[in-house]
Amino acid sequence: MPAQPADAGPGKPAKPAKCPICGRPSEDKYRPFCSRRCADVDLSRWLSGGYAIPDKGESEDGGEGADPAGLTPEEDGAKGRE
Repeated sequence: MPAQPADAGPGKPAKPAKCPICGRPSEDKYRPFCSRRCADVDLSRWLSGGYAIPDKGESEDGGEGADPAGLTPEEDGAKGRE
């Protein structure tokens, strides 16, 4: 039995879900996609890293996270000389 959205009451047909790649109605054979092509496009995006989840340890500029003490390398070196 196919799942119906919460707003589909008794007697109301459920709307077919939209393909996440192109927006057309999905087909049961390729669900949640509408065709083999869209399923392959999605697979290609996964394999090429297009859907990569950013690491919390990396900053926006691609560097590693901040030093836990909050010191720059210059400040850290000066700290040992005092």
